[in-house]
Amino acid sequence: MLSKHYFLRLALFVASLAPKGVQCATEDLAIYTDNALVQGWENWSWSSDINFAATDLFSGSSGSSISVNSSQYAALSVKLEGTFPDYAGLRFDIAGVQPDLTIVVQSTTDNSQSPNIALSSISKTIVDGQFSSLLIDFNNLPGSGAQLGAGTWDRLTFQAGGNGAFYHIDNIVLVSEITITPQFLSAEPITNNVVAVTTVGAVDLTDINISQNGEKLKVVNQTTYNPVDTPSKTITYLKLDSAFQPGNLTVTAGNSTFSYVLPAVQYASIVQDVNFPINPHIYGVNFPTSASYIQHLGVTISRWGGNAVTAYNPFGGFTNAGNDWYFENRVIDNGQADDWMGWVHGAGSQTLLTVPAQPRLGVQGRHIPSALDQQSFDPYNSDAGNGLLPNGSYVTPVPSQANVYVPWNSTAAKQWLSGLTNKPLMVAIDNEIEIASNTHQDMHPVPMSYDEELARVIEFGTAAKEALPDVLVVAPSTCSWWYYWTSEVGYTDNAAHYNIDFLPWFLMQMKQHESTTGSRLLDYLDIHYYFQADTSANDAAAKALRLRATRSLWDTSYVDESWVGSNPQNHQWNPTSINLVPRFKTLIAQNYPGTKFSVSEWSSTADTDITGGLVTVDVLGIWGKYQVDSSTYWSTPDELGPVGLAYWLYRGYGTYFGSSSAQVNLATPNPDTQGVYAATEGGKLTLVIVNKNPDTPIAFDIANVPVGEYFIRHFGGEAGVAKWQTTITLEATNYIVVPAYTAIFFQQQ
Repeated sequence: MLSKHYFLRLALFVASLAPKGVQCATEDLAIYTDNALVQGWENWSWSSDINFAATDLFSGSSGSSISVNSSQYAALSVKLEGTFPDYAGLRFDIAGVQPDLTIVVQSTTDNSQSPNIALSSISKTIVDGQFSSLLIDFNNLPGSGAQLGAGTWDRLTFQAGGNGAFYHIDNIVLVSEITITPQFLSAEPITNNVVAVTTVGAVDLTDINISQNGEKLKVVNQTTYNPVDTPSKTITYLKLDSAFQPGNLTVTAGNSTFSYVLPAVQYASIVQDVNFPINPHIYGVNFPTSASYIQHLGVTISRWGGNAVTAYNPFGGFTNAGNDWYFENRVIDNGQADDWMGWVHGAGSQTLLTVPAQPRLGVQGRHIPSALDQQSFDPYNSDAGNGLLPNGSYVTPVPSQANVYVPWNSTAAKQWLSGLTNKPLMVAIDNEIEIASNTHQDMHPVPMSYDEELARVIEFGTAAKEALPDVLVVAPSTCSWWYYWTSEVGYTDNAAHYNIDFLPWFLMQMKQHESTTGSRLLDYLDIHYYFQADTSANDAAAKALRLRATRSLWDTSYVDESWVGSNPQNHQWNPTSINLVPRFKTLIAQNYPGTKFSVSEWSSTADTDITGGLVTVDVLGIWGKYQVDSSTYWSTPDELGPVGLAYWLYRGYGTYFGSSSAQVNLATPNPDTQGVYAATEGGKLTLVIVNKNPDTPIAFDIANVPVGEYFIRHFGGEAGVAKWQTTITLEATNYIVVPAYTAIFFQQQ
């Protein structure tokens, strides 16, 4: 028998925690009960098989629920005829095998939305055959701790991940009131003599006792901090009268007990005299959402890129996302590129603008009509298919494009770029052009060869330099490891070019072009990099793999834990080790010295999971340590999510990691489970340490780190993803503790 556990009527919402200016609703608002959406709610779902009156046969229940079978990135989405700006939270019952879902609250009026809320951040114990009753507190959103805040909210979306999702959902209600129970959430050792205590509600901070190896420690000072963005939680830093040491640390707080085994120390040293400049352009993202986003996260370079810009028509403002969305033309989401660059520059970020290099661009109100039986169709436009026959093969021949696109060439590109009011620092020549026969098979059905790709880069790169003489050209923005070495044509293309792998050949050709013309066309070798190992399960093993996969960026001894490690399809040295940055630095030195190196797309693989944030901290440190020249994250991390917090850690609110590297020497490096990075700015030292262990603190004795006052930031661990920060006095550097699953930033004052 299926059991459903419902919340009792929720008591009075704590007024002091309510968002300012928000008038709370007086009664709950139902969205779905048995058999149907409640009147006033509309079904705005996509690419999902949904039954709003599914009988709960698997339980023998006579009631009904919504059964949802969403394909990849599809969603159950409902919209209210009106708005719901003043509710305390969302309650729902859900059953399924821990479905991979992200929940967002949206406004169709201004296109704003909440931070992404991973279902796993609410509960990791969702099972089939039994409903779990869950609650999202709009004043403390799961995963980020952010407030939903005031807004013209009118839509709720439950979006599946890359593997789709199947589940039952029932009793969906917007609740008017939530009770906040005072609670100690965590009490973790941090730095050399501080316990950071995270709480919600009005706890009694005098009811805390701390002992180390059986001896009671005295609290000599305390500082309380409420993050502006996550005010429902509070952190109090308790300074102790004794420093931490290896052994047992126990903190009792009210009815909660937090125990840790503090480990033996690891030895390290910082050498500031061994250094080089860190390029600030490594802290970039694709399509930042606002000026405040850029300033809060310290975004230095903003990219206008992705599949949708391949068909961007700057003379009409239309584009086509190709097979990302049924090959349909639409108005560009971010406004005209020129206007977009204007406000981005005004916010303090440079720009990387993608220049289309295909022969056609999108136009208004057109799409690819097709009467063919295809694998799937746009649920809102049954005449637009996904370009695949039911057996998975491409639709051939490609339907006529006469009513879909307008012609495009380098002359038109030069006209557009010459007329820009706001000039980009860099231009990319198209986006992943090597796979156009897949992503944009309608406009370029023939596989892209070495020679055609080179010709397009030269033609459109030349046009860009003629229109904007100071612009920097980045190319070829290759999508993945496989295509670094082989074209879509296949191995016959390699053979036709003396079995030289593609990117080394491309570099040689660009060097030859400079020798012929007398001027450099290619300024940056640009690639996209996505970790190849499969971490989609997001279980403990997948998280550990995700965290150690950052070794693929630099470590020659690391054999990639993916197909790359067993099937090297290239002619490179040590081919099972990706060794990304040193490898491409070497290839540049061999084939076209002086070219810079850019990674204009990369991802943590888990933006809503704490491990995604820790991966991002590690990667940003690696980019600086190994002298990457530019990088932009794909695509736009939630500002208050784990990846956004990684950017905040390094660059947030005008406090920067540092402009010059400092060498870090580790006596016992453990790159699978930790990373340590150092930099200086104005003679002051900054350290970033990331602990990738899920349940074990780490401790360092770090030589050449001055004692004294430090500004610290941290996120993760039991304290959760929030912008925790304070100023401490580092009285010794021979035992500095970093909690499990935590990234911390120390800046000398």
